[in-house]
Amino acid sequence: MKGGAKEYWFILSAENLSWFKDDKEKEKKYMLPLDNLKLRDVEKGFMSSKYVFAIFNTELRNVYKDYKCLELACNSQEELDSWKASLLRAGVYPEKVDEQGNGPPENFSDPQLERQVETISNLVDSYMGIIYKTVRDLMPKTMMHVMINSVKEFISSELLAQLYALGECSALMDESPEQQQHRVEVLQKHAALKEALAAIGEISTSTCTTPLPPPVDSSWIKPSSLPKTAASGKPGIRSHAPPVPRVPSAGPKSSPNGSRQHTSQQNRTPALVPR
Repeated sequence: MKGGAKEYWFILSAENLSWFKDDKEKEKKYMLPLDNLKLRDVEKGFMSSKYVFAIFNTELRNVYKDYKCLELACNSQEELDSWKASLLRAGVYPEKVDEQGNGPPENFSDPQLERQVETISNLVDSYMGIIYKTVRDLMPKTMMHVMINSVKEFISSELLAQLYALGECSALMDESPEQQQHRVEVLQKHAALKEALAAIGEISTSTCTTPLPPPVDSSWIKPSSLPKTAASGKPGIRSHAPPVPRVPSAGPKSSPNGSRQHTSQQNRTPALVPR
């Protein structure tokens, strides 16, 4: 809010209105008692964007220094309504205007009586708010309480008598054929899933893989080292090797004294293989 042409920080209490230089509340500029104070609306200027109201003394005394009236400005209509409500709770009431709208009436009511009336009105509003909240909280609980008690009485008085009248109480707990079939199917599915999980576990734990060997690198083989037949592209004619003649080995000779003599391997000639 603004007091005059300067911006101040206002503090409103039940007895006075104080304003400071800033929101730190260290340097107090003035403290205005709320006794015999009233507020009136001030018309908004053509070029002004502020919402203004005025505070004056009912006994025509100076309100602030040499000023009979203190005009305060707000930035929005919400702030103006909030300040009016706060001043009303503190005992500063709006100015009463006569029926013709010519200005305030000559006689003023007792400010202390008006403050007491406002206090009683606030207390009544608070009490009614508490009652409304209490009733709103208790209604669902009361409804549930009544419903549960009604169901309880029905079960104990009528439902049990009808169940006992059937005679076979144990048959009421038996499963229906559809429920039995459904239970069997669920158990079969459960067993099949367990077997599948066991098989998957065995495969994952006992199976091992061996990586493939790397490919053979034949880049070191030169083209000139290949056979001529392969280089010319004509298939070569292969001849079978002739059979190797077997030379009969000399058997052991007996000496006159009965001992056998073996021919030495040095005297043997190796077999020749024709090329």
